[in-house]
Amino acid sequence: MTRDDVLKRLNDQHAAEKRRSNEDAEDLRKLKQADRNAWIRGDLPLIPAAVLVALINRPGGMTVLLTKRTEHLSSHAGQISFPGGRTDDSDRDARHTALRETEEEVGLGPESIEVVGQLDNYIVGTGYLVTPIIGIIEPPVDYNAHDHEVAEIFEPPLKFLMDPVNMKRHSREVNDVTRNFFAVTWKDYYIWGATAGMLRNLSEIIWDEG
Repeated sequence: MTRDDVLKRLNDQHAAEKRRSNEDAEDLRKLKQADRNAWIRGDLPLIPAAVLVALINRPGGMTVLLTKRTEHLSSHAGQISFPGGRTDDSDRDARHTALRETEEEVGLGPESIEVVGQLDNYIVGTGYLVTPIIGIIEPPVDYNAHDHEVAEIFEPPLKFLMDPVNMKRHSREVNDVTRNFFAVTWKDYYIWGATAGMLRNLSEIIWDEG
């Protein structure tokens, strides 16, 4: 899966206005309306946010930039995520948010990132409407992790993450309700929830079984 392959499939993509969420893994015929997330139901207003789905064009094959959040954060502590965050009032648009947050979290400036597209918006269960911006980065890559927010930066192979065989449906009990979600495991990294959902969206666009 080369840079040219990715760009061609992104260019062939038809624009979509679908909103995704972890409930994509649910059988909504079996999930009671009262058990659905209030933000996903539309009962509560959503806060805009954006992330950068950064693809690194390594000589041995493209990789995906992911971070592990520090354990002391108030939300999503210790989880795997794309760099990104809440939209500031001074941000011009979702692209600006994603690039600003990426520079703050991993030290990569916007001049090193070629924005090539975006995925469907994703509703996160904590009340954010996240716009995933897709960018390509050419090596060399010099990371500088934000000590307070980022415990680790790593790069799984794009081909592994895009292969539908590696994306599994998992479940857990939350407040006596069985919740389903997508997840992919690479080495010791468990990538689940919104991050996995966005990767699944990207796979639907660029994966080629051949």
